[in-house]
Amino acid sequence: MSAIKTLLGVVCFGHLTSAVLYSSPTEFVPRDYDYIIVGGGTAGSVVASRLTEIPDVSVLVLEAGISHEGIINSQIPLFCTTLTPNTPYDWNYTTTPQAGYNNRSVPYARGRMLGGSSSVNYQVFMRGSADDWNRYAAVSEDDGWNWNNMQQYIARNERVTPPADNHNTTGEFIPSHHGFSNGSAISISLPGRSTPIDDRVLQTLQEQSDEFPFNPDMGGGDVLGIGWMIASIGHGQRSSAATGFLEPALPRDTLDVVVNSHVTKLVQTGTEDGVPSFHCVEFAEAAGAETKRVCASEEIILSAGSIGTPVLLQVSGIGNRDELTSLGIETIVHNPSVGKNLTDHPLLAGVWTTKGNDTLDSMFRDASLLDSYVTEWTDNRTGPLVSPIANHLGWLRLANNASIFETVEDPASGPNSSHWEIIISNFWAVPGIPMPAEGNFVTITTALISPTSRGELQLVSSDPFEPPLINPNFLSTDFDIFALKEAIKAIKRFMSGSAWEDYIDAPYGDFANANTDDEIEAFVRNSAASIYHPLSTAAMSPRGAGWGVVDPDLKVKGVEGLRIVDASVIPYMPNAPTQGPVYLISERGADLIIADLDDSIELC
Repeated sequence: MSAIKTLLGVVCFGHLTSAVLYSSPTEFVPRDYDYIIVGGGTAGSVVASRLTEIPDVSVLVLEAGISHEGIINSQIPLFCTTLTPNTPYDWNYTTTPQAGYNNRSVPYARGRMLGGSSSVNYQVFMRGSADDWNRYAAVSEDDGWNWNNMQQYIARNERVTPPADNHNTTGEFIPSHHGFSNGSAISISLPGRSTPIDDRVLQTLQEQSDEFPFNPDMGGGDVLGIGWMIASIGHGQRSSAATGFLEPALPRDTLDVVVNSHVTKLVQTGTEDGVPSFHCVEFAEAAGAETKRVCASEEIILSAGSIGTPVLLQVSGIGNRDELTSLGIETIVHNPSVGKNLTDHPLLAGVWTTKGNDTLDSMFRDASLLDSYVTEWTDNRTGPLVSPIANHLGWLRLANNASIFETVEDPASGPNSSHWEIIISNFWAVPGIPMPAEGNFVTITTALISPTSRGELQLVSSDPFEPPLINPNFLSTDFDIFALKEAIKAIKRFMSGSAWEDYIDAPYGDFANANTDDEIEAFVRNSAASIYHPLSTAAMSPRGAGWGVVDPDLKVKGVEGLRIVDASVIPYMPNAPTQGPVYLISERGADLIIADLDDSIELC
């Protein structure tokens, strides 16, 4: 271990005797720590678990949100739609007015509890395409990030479990693409209950196979096509980073966790090798509350996410000098890349009414029926609540001769990667918009997977409790609006097949009037939102590059003692909801940390 531990001895507090989950900073009794992890979300939970698997490595996790324990809506898979936005479990951010959205601001949900967004998301679980990871390796000039090397982390990070209804899953996934770990891992499963539209989706894939081919498993690197959804659900219950990693680690006497602890500053503790050194943090329960300081002998690991991490860097003096100076923040490291390059998957839902009531919508309107299903879930972990928002999803591309490619280079990560995603739900599934009082619905959610628009975060003050201005800059390029318009045309073709004739009534709301190019564009700009996948605000770049925030080993450029392990380091959007790639980033990030801790450990 480094000599920093000795240098910081004056602020240490004795030896660890038992792991503790503290409910607030006022209860916290500090001790000696090798590592402090800022954020107990998806990434921080994994890193804490892996580090504390090593005897005598001590870790403190500081989480700004609450504990995940006892929050039933987070446990029941289908209640994912109740967790965000505008709840106690959400940071409740909002974007700036988006020019591409006709100057609308949209909610920007981020999980605020142990497990982070893995405790509140919609549980869709994928790892991305082989092209994605090979691009990350190329951009960072580190082959360790390529698809072949990352397979080892898939094997140990996930645990395939039977679906809640124990149906025969033959032909619904390819076991060799997945992990069956017996240690700390995320439980994943296929849908635990059939829906009335499953056979209709499969019939459509047969009838329109040229445009909508069946993909037996998107976990093997080629994501293109439509197939069965795999979700972060095990035995009928959500599996999060908190349940899969933190809970198994808590019995270890080398781990402490403090919730309701907002880290307000990274504290410079000196210099090492001529660069600023950071080994302490300050944190408080709320604005105006008593601030505490705690230090780590080895590293501070930032896992506060694509919003929290760059905000904390900037309020601590790491960012663009001009911007920091304007807010009265002393610049310690001038890095104009911090908080820039914000990228996200724009979301747009197309909704159809159905001719009958054979959807899940009626359940959500009938309190007594819903109560009976909650009882069934509580007693047996079965019933309609065990499944995610859909049983099928797909990843699709523009035609190679699409007109946009006459002027724009294809932004997809490779030929086996997509331009947009579709998720097919047997009920009203429009995030943030309440279900209408009447009617039954089928929803196809589209998301732009290879956006070229980039935005930024901007501090409004030096106050770490003040939310930043969040500008994803949605639909600011010709490619993005073109691709999302084509996605809307595609889902209309999908639903025009004979399988839907006796089931679908008509498109619903403004979607019904989106037929011509101009009408579709108006619908897109008036209705699109976010699927809540922000990335790239502290992106990795090659060692020595004049851009980017972290090196390929995830150490913050220009400082000592700081490493970032979370979604903010991912330089391009993946062909996946971001939880899966973040789990892999976290697994390799933990290995990189361990390799530095003990040079005798061989890292693949």
